[in-house]
Amino acid sequence: MTVIDFTAFIGRLATASGETILPFFRTSLGVENKNTGHDLDPVTEADRAAEAVMRRMIKENFPQHGIVGEEFGSERADAEYVWVLDPIDGTKSFIAGMPIWGTLIALMHHGTPVFGMMHQPYIGERFSGDSESAIYNGPSGKRNLAVRKCASLADATLFTTSPRLMNAADRAQFEQVEKDVRLSRYGGDCYAYCMLAAGHLDLIIETELKPYDVAALIPIVSGAGGIMTTWDGKPAQAGGRIVAAGDKRVHEAAMKILNG
Repeated sequence: MTVIDFTAFIGRLATASGETILPFFRTSLGVENKNTGHDLDPVTEADRAAEAVMRRMIKENFPQHGIVGEEFGSERADAEYVWVLDPIDGTKSFIAGMPIWGTLIALMHHGTPVFGMMHQPYIGERFSGDSESAIYNGPSGKRNLAVRKCASLADATLFTTSPRLMNAADRAQFEQVEKDVRLSRYGGDCYAYCMLAAGHLDLIIETELKPYDVAALIPIVSGAGGIMTTWDGKPAQAGGRIVAAGDKRVHEAAMKILNG
């Protein structure tokens, strides 16, 4: 069975999860904090309900596959094919009524992400990729995604979800890169990676990411011609400290500073 056989099914997962999430968006839904400390790590009924729907569909259609999800953990994580799910990436934006969140669906084959989708059901946008190509499908139609050229940090637009999510040492290194770029903006979560793939920004630097935060985005970024690694140049699918860039020259320049 090849990756192409899964494309229609991934679309159905996106549709079902979106139909589950949207009734909760911009309502007075309850929010729980998964973090026992001061910082907020929110989870909502929408997160759990959407992941439950996707898990049920996967088990019914591909019972031999594994599943790794943010809300309900891992099942058969050593299987040949493993689905990696983040029902709402950007829950903080979700609970604030901001539409810069999305559902992340990744398919792993022998530990490598081979297909990924980011679905934003409120806006009606889907970004998908298989590392060879990447596609946008939304209100403005369907088109191929391609990163833009950017020769240097001085020409680059940089995004991170928030420097406050970084430890002090990592934040100091991030700030060294930030000083050299043309424009720096905060926020975006998964949406920023899709805008990088679409050619609207050039560089993303993050830390403390989990596999379900990145697995679906890697085939989209790479399929659009970009590069996504850890700060030390390793494959990004395990999460951690991540650098994504549309142009390899910008990636290389950022890596030099981050590892300086």
